[in-house]
Amino acid sequence: MLPTASARRILLIDGHPDAGARHLNHALADAYADGAEEQGHTVRRVVVAGLDFPLLRSPQDWQHGTLPASLQSAQDDLAWAQHVVLFFPLWLGDMPALLKGFLEQVARPGFAFKKEGSNPFGHKGLGGRSARVVVTMGMPALVYRWYFRAHSLKSLERNILGFVGFAPIHETLVGGVDQLGEQGVARWQARLRKLGRQAD
Repeated sequence: MLPTASARRILLIDGHPDAGARHLNHALADAYADGAEEQGHTVRRVVVAGLDFPLLRSPQDWQHGTLPASLQSAQDDLAWAQHVVLFFPLWLGDMPALLKGFLEQVARPGFAFKKEGSNPFGHKGLGGRSARVVVTMGMPALVYRWYFRAHSLKSLERNILGFVGFAPIHETLVGGVDQLGEQGVARWQARLRKLGRQAD
């Protein structure tokens, strides 16, 4: 479908660290992309597991170091996007370490935020963009949300995405993944396809 006046630039960030097999995260990202492209939105993807980059090991490197060349395209895609969707499985109650390492690298000073007056974090460099976080997990989503208070998701939304300017931020929690079966997966794919059409 040809882009329309309301078409958006969408970046999908596939944060599953296993590049050697197909997972539910990949099927959901594909469904979202299909829906978005059917509606005329433009979609780009970053597959974190396919990138080779070092982990940050010091605040000096984060503040004053240079972005690894392998991540320049991903950072450019973030700058290009109007809406970003992150997909990842919940591991030990949080996002996988590889995705966290990726976000630490690309969300550097001077890009994700800039100094404004005496405040080193005053200007949010990624303002004007919305986001959705899609998290898959073995436990029921209600248990994660109400018993564990969705602590890691709130941290991502407040301390990373919100901190650099993303708003609004929505979330999709896919729980009990081991019991979904083919019909359950198909239902979730339909939901993600609808969200893709809405660029939400």
